Amino acid sequence: MTTASAASWLFVPAATPRRFERAVGSGADAVILDLEDAVAVDAKDTARGDAAAWLADGGQAWVRINAHGTPWHEEDVATLCDLPGLLGLVAPKVEDPRVLGRLTARLGPGKALVALVETARGVQGVADIAGTPRVQRLAFGSLDFALDIGAEHDDQSLLLARSSLVLASRAAGLPPPIDGVTTTVHDADAVTADARRARVLGFGGKLCIHPAQVEPVARAFAPTNEELAWARDVHRAAERSGGGAFLGPDGQMVDRPVIDRAAAILGQALSR
Repeated sequence: MTTASAASWLFVPAATPRRFERAVGSGADAVILDLEDAVAVDAKDTARGDAAAWLADGGQAWVRINAHGTPWHEEDVATLCDLPGLLGLVAPKVEDPRVLGRLTARLGPGKALVALVETARGVQGVADIAGTPRVQRLAFGSLDFALDIGAEHDDQSLLLARSSLVLASRAAGLPPPIDGVTTTVHDADAVTADARRARVLGFGGKLCIHPAQVEPVARAFAPTNEELAWARDVHRAAERSGGGAFLGPDGQMVDRPVIDRAAAILGQALSR
């Protein structure tokens, strides 16, 4: 699974090393050892050491470091950037592309960045953030964003920010961004509904806070059987048409954008 196609991104607290292997075995497309929100202040140093030891001894994962400007950021970066098992850093509360530039200069070869946009300033500058070298995807910290702007955490208040990430990702040539978490852990219907809404907006994945959320997220972002059947029918009809617009198998007009959408659905199925 590549960074570009990963749909389910599972957080695991870096303060609980016994859960690292369980997270890897959960079926998540990507695992993020979390040194930030999931770790208490007095446990930061121990959690960093546990994460580093695991990544140096065969484990592989992403790591969400503490934000720039916090007392732990510099040590996080110095400890983790060259570890063999580090797939990349998830940088929280990103607002300034220059901070990302300094991170990329210190990352070892083959390691990437996911920029987590969580504030009004981050959303305003998201185009520059998306264009920073080695940023491979954007992610949306919806809970922190709602808190930052003093809004309810609901679809209406978050719509502009979500769409801003989708547009910035596309304009910068990045894969679709990763949506924020659903705080309800054991309600698969709620997780599925949130993930499907994100997919409709143009997101390509979702952050998860518990292994129980991984399967509903994966299912929501995968093409449905109906979508695949439609895409195959359109593809076959397009091959027969010889080009140009034509009447599709469902009685709807088919032209180049529709053909391209069918090809994208088929390609998504092959990439998973």
